[in-house]
Amino acid sequence: MTDTIYLAAGCFWGTQYYFDQIPGVLESTVGYMGGHVDNPTYEQVCYEDTGHTEAVKIVFDPAVVPLINLLEQFFYMHDPTQLNRQGLDTGSQYRSAIFYAYDEQERVVSEVITSSKSKFKDPIVTEVSKAGTFWPAEEYHQKYTERTGRGVCHVAYKDLTK
Repeated sequence: MTDTIYLAAGCFWGTQYYFDQIPGVLESTVGYMGGHVDNPTYEQVCYEDTGHTEAVKIVFDPAVVPLINLLEQFFYMHDPTQLNRQGLDTGSQYRSAIFYAYDEQERVVSEVITSSKSKFKDPIVTEVSKAGTFWPAEEYHQKYTERTGRGVCHVAYKDLTK
């Protein structure tokens, strides 16, 4: 059995690369979510008011990596206290967001946020919303860091193989 969650933690290249290192993550796709424009392009998301954020669709095996563990990694690998930015990337397309697929995921998200608050000196500003339509990004964005060796961006890398 597999499950799916959508996570936005700034630039999607490094976010995808990070989550692809986690055993139990079976598939990842970068794309756009949370906005009001159908089938947006990268240029629209960056330079127009689409409302979308750069997000990663993560398909995982919960028997290998439970959702709670993915969310703990999510809060480790970026700064969820920064509003509409991560590192040098600024704008609402780089906001921190979790798009859950169903009510049980929302409950787990809420628990992890509550337990993570003490780890940060500033309030967590991560948007939490029911998943809407996920629009896959253009092919040249898929597995960008893996293909080019660039684009880790702001991601706090941690060797997840140990």
